[in-house]
Amino acid sequence: MACSEERPRLSNAIFTRLRALLGTSGVDRDARGLARANPDTSDALSLVCRLAHEEGWKIRVEGRGTWLPPDAPADLVVSTVALEQIVSVSPADLVATVQAGASLEALRRRLADYGMWLAVDPPGRPERSIGSVIATATAGPLRHGFGPVRDHVLGCTVATGDGRLVNAGGRVVKNVAGYDLTKLQVGGFGGFGIIADVHLRLRALPRADVTLVARGPRDVLTSAARDLVSVHLLPSALELLSPALAAESEWVLAARFLGTDAAVQADVRRLGSFGDQKWQPLPADRTAAFWSVAARGSLGGPITLRLGVLGDGVDETIDLLSHDLDEGLISAGAGLGMIRWTGDAPIEQLRSLRRAAAAREIPMTLERAPWPVRRALGHFGAYREGVGQLVGRLRDTFDPGQCLTVALEGADNA
Repeated sequence: MACSEERPRLSNAIFTRLRALLGTSGVDRDARGLARANPDTSDALSLVCRLAHEEGWKIRVEGRGTWLPPDAPADLVVSTVALEQIVSVSPADLVATVQAGASLEALRRRLADYGMWLAVDPPGRPERSIGSVIATATAGPLRHGFGPVRDHVLGCTVATGDGRLVNAGGRVVKNVAGYDLTKLQVGGFGGFGIIADVHLRLRALPRADVTLVARGPRDVLTSAARDLVSVHLLPSALELLSPALAAESEWVLAARFLGTDAAVQADVRRLGSFGDQKWQPLPADRTAAFWSVAARGSLGGPITLRLGVLGDGVDETIDLLSHDLDEGLISAGAGLGMIRWTGDAPIEQLRSLRRAAAAREIPMTLERAPWPVRRALGHFGAYREGVGQLVGRLRDTFDPGQCLTVALEGADNA
């Protein structure tokens, strides 16, 4: 069989079938000529997945193309860009229902009209899609005060690989009894279905937003951060930035306070009177730019990974990163943990780091990378014995035809 002839013929056949299913406006081609479906409802997304399952087509899911590169091998591209509606905002219930392709920036502007906000600040660009943030669970510095991405997702609708629509969670802020399928989708990298829409937990828009920074040797700053946590002085963000990421000559520890004017000023005064660290407030007109630079820094190399370390292990883990990779673009939750590294490295070097981290009970998640790296290592790979079998069973349940092209585990563990 001549592959160079067969793939275009298959793509043309898929294009024709999708056009009949979604109409002219619902289908186009990507930069490589692959047929690309652009469903604008969860039902349409379900139909596309069902057709792919029946025909045995491999699917690559794409959002707005600002985080994971669109390079996984596939017969068909499924884009969420047409799933961009902010369906509803309910300030009284502190809930918004949003389609997965809506951008963070569009949601921010819409919520501001209601005096509300979503307390997540993921790495990358503000035009990232909501679905991308949830599927990759890429939390930013605000996780310190407001929790990880999963704490902001009340429920979601997901199209499985064989076209079923699964409604998980709900639209109210409450505990969920039993196994919560919503949590499976947060950080699942699309391996358990394609997110169509989500119900998000909101908060009142803070009236004050103040950031203070301290500069100095890394170990001094991490010690200061742990001291702050020990006395229950908890900023909304307490992030350690490497010199390269902060564009400074020294390491930077940034404390961000959000809330009412009175509460923020009280916390700022308390911070200034605590310890020997010299804190400098950022001018109000520089605060947004400072955090934006930190967020975009995670695009400064082709590979981004995170290490799930606890607060008291930050220094040791950064030492490990420096030894196995480099100390370039690093951010860390200095008080409560979690480290993000961006750069470039050979696959064997990354695999060695994962083994070294696992020996210390530290999971390593590959947040973004070119497909060859994702395929070799997997997004979260084999961390503990038995995890691979569990992931495999879950994938069989949500994608029985293995239509979704996602490398949750590396080639060595698949």
